Amino acid sequence: MVNPINKTIELGDGRVITIETGKLAKQADGSVTVSMGNTMLLATVTAAKDAAPGVDFMPLQVEYKEKFSAYGRFPGGFMRREGKASDYEILTSRLVDRVLRPLFPDNYHAEVYVNIILFSADGQDMPDALAGLAASAALAVSDIPFNGPISEVRVARIDGKFVINPTFAELEKADIDIMVGATLDNIMMVEGEMDEVQESDMLEAIKIAHEVIKEQCKIQFELSAACGKLEKRAYEHEVNDDELRKDVREKCYDKVYAVAVSGSSKQERAEAFRKIVEEYKAGFTEEELDEKAEMIGRYYHDVEKEAMRRAILDEGKRLDGRKTTEIRPIWCEVNYVPGPHGAAVFTRGETQSLTTVTLGTKADEKIVDDVLIHGKERFLLHYNFPPFSTGEAKASRGVGRREVGHGNLAHRALKRMIPEDYPYVIRVISDILESNGSSSMATVCAGTLALMDAGVQIRKPVSGIAMGLISENKGQNYAILSDILGDEDHLGDMDFKVTGTKDGITATQMDIKVDGLSYEILENALAQAKEGRLHILGKLKETMSEPRPDLKPHAPRIETITIGKEYIGAIIGPGGKIIQGIQEKSGAIISIEEIDGVGKVEIAGTNKASIEAALKAIRAIVAVPEVGEIYEGKISSVMPYGAFVEFMPGKDGLLHISEMDWKRLETVEQAGLKEGDSIRIKLVEIDQKTGKFKLSRKVLMPKPEGYEERPPRTERRSDDRGGRDSHRDRDNRSRRRDY
Repeated sequence: MVNPINKTIELGDGRVITIETGKLAKQADGSVTVSMGNTMLLATVTAAKDAAPGVDFMPLQVEYKEKFSAYGRFPGGFMRREGKASDYEILTSRLVDRVLRPLFPDNYHAEVYVNIILFSADGQDMPDALAGLAASAALAVSDIPFNGPISEVRVARIDGKFVINPTFAELEKADIDIMVGATLDNIMMVEGEMDEVQESDMLEAIKIAHEVIKEQCKIQFELSAACGKLEKRAYEHEVNDDELRKDVREKCYDKVYAVAVSGSSKQERAEAFRKIVEEYKAGFTEEELDEKAEMIGRYYHDVEKEAMRRAILDEGKRLDGRKTTEIRPIWCEVNYVPGPHGAAVFTRGETQSLTTVTLGTKADEKIVDDVLIHGKERFLLHYNFPPFSTGEAKASRGVGRREVGHGNLAHRALKRMIPEDYPYVIRVISDILESNGSSSMATVCAGTLALMDAGVQIRKPVSGIAMGLISENKGQNYAILSDILGDEDHLGDMDFKVTGTKDGITATQMDIKVDGLSYEILENALAQAKEGRLHILGKLKETMSEPRPDLKPHAPRIETITIGKEYIGAIIGPGGKIIQGIQEKSGAIISIEEIDGVGKVEIAGTNKASIEAALKAIRAIVAVPEVGEIYEGKISSVMPYGAFVEFMPGKDGLLHISEMDWKRLETVEQAGLKEGDSIRIKLVEIDQKTGKFKLSRKVLMPKPEGYEERPPRTERRSDDRGGRDSHRDRDNRSRRRDY
């Protein structure tokens, strides 16, 4: 007997979100379906009964997966089944993970798996806006300890009005597009892109999103009560020793605090902290350490966190000696490596990005074939974070979720600055060579310089900064930190990244780890971020104030022309013969596509001569023959009655023997013409019925004095063998009838 429980949420515009539990996946600790229109997600959550030995962190795994069948499609590839996660699926998983993770109890260390599957979609509503709600609702109907519920919504500003969870089509017109995750009381996560908007506009969008989230959280409380899941399971994942905790603090705190206020470098601090721990552990036997090492590490971490926070809140001293608003020293250099089409090094303190730009043609476009998103991308940004950038001795194991997320943030920051209809495909690659605080923001800054070095005429330079927060007493006492270090991110209460031009914000990413962060603190953080962002922007302009006026000599050159769509086939030719011939002769690369009823031809080459040769050939094909125009042609065949001349690509006409010279000719050979000869002719007539072309050479020659027009000649109809037509005469007459 199935007795499902349903709850509904009205969005206020006629759309309804339905949450249902008790029907599907009942062996999971918690499962729900979340539906809006024809879009339906199944979210399940399972947790281990106990923590694995030695685990002192939250082992949470969030997986968002889309089924191609949800939209009635087959997956691509030979296997015809879903494979590795797409970037869209990874980014959606990260959005959910970042809101859930801080809300599990600090001492809860059992493995938790959240799976969200898209089973149905209509191609209009965006399922990622429902994923956070689905995950939280699954936790709400389980007995897994969780300090939620939460929800996430997308808010967009379209034509000046804020819209909650817009459709794909509506989002294309938005100048603000952000995802907001929150609990009933607190904002936990913000991520999105904007078209140079002001800080106040972003705050307004966050507030509007939070009001909707509050209602969705209340519904989950009702759902949890209806399922009898308000009480969560008991657990005991940590063994604690209060005496040991006290001993670690008493013997280590002053030493740690002294390092925290010393203003030393990252490597010096790490070594000093390591020595403090080792000195403390030296007071224990090996047998005692086997039992207490994990607890000592945990308690020492708490001492480091407290010392760092007290140094900032009480003395205003940061780990590297800076003031709270101070930006680390910056140096930049463009054209550092000569091979790419653009390159830049951006170094801020101990964070460094070497970023390159490659310019390509239409053939280099990225093909996107996700379940609901399919098309082509012409601006790509890839971010790499090798272990050596933090001094780690380990192998690189491919691109992880972190790389995808950081690259996506930098991509959003820069993409609106690329000119519309820019002919080149652009690939930006950021390789992080050093990292101690916000390498994604270093990517944005280095990307701006590399694009300008490549001669990409970006609308405006973009810079980015990462902000931090140290707070206590629910925000009653706090310090906002500009340009945070890695340790300040790890031990602090907020990581807030903002990118933008001199005129406004282009992208943001915010993760909040504490309760009680007020909008006043957010407003102050945004204002301080703007000051820092503009400071960094000034440093970028000192290095390069505007894009190069032209591309570098070794960059590909692209010319784009539009043609009537009826000429597309003529340029391509049968089996691609014409376009392949033009490419072979010119050395250029040509691509053609029909857009909005016209043909767009893109011609790329490594030098001007190859492009001009291809352009000349294409323009000749699409040109309309005009009576009275003079052309350079080539004789394609010779007949007794004249010659056929190709005077434009794919267009030939008859040069009759009577039009070859003013004097009377008995044979074509008397004119000295043969197949393959180049000849200058004039188009004198176009038959309106047949479209055939009549050519003349004699009109381009001086007319002899006293010349008299003669009657047209009578052509012979038979050969010399008894009056019967020869095979050649019949062939000639047949072709003459065509003209």
